[in-house]
Amino acid sequence: MNVKQNIGIMNALIRITVGLTMLSWATAKLVKRPWRNSYLFIAFLAAMKVGEGIVKYCPMTDVIQNQMNGSDSDSNKNGNESQNKSDLKQMMDMFVPKQKEQSSNGTNNNQHQQGSHHHEQEHSQS
Repeated sequence: MNVKQNIGIMNALIRITVGLTMLSWATAKLVKRPWRNSYLFIAFLAAMKVGEGIVKYCPMTDVIQNQMNGSDSDSNKNGNESQNKSDLKQMMDMFVPKQKEQSSNGTNNNQHQQGSHHHEQEHSQS
């Protein structure tokens, strides 16, 4: 099975850390109260997070990315692709902070700075 990595290194490290913390907490609680199934369920979820961090693949991230790209076959069959995309975009906007857009002046200034830097490199090489 070929699994394509879809999360970054920092995300993976956070998943491993949080997963191990939750796993240790759940197993400690499970030792005191073995009849409680909720601790066992939390331990399984925490172990999944550790596994996701190790292999750098999250199935939920993959599903959301496929939905956003419109490559999900169910949305293509139903003809509701644009509606599904807008709904998912609204959901993602709630959880992902928006970056500030650069104005056209800021972009031109950045290009000008890069050009002058390149010009300075040519003089230093001479």
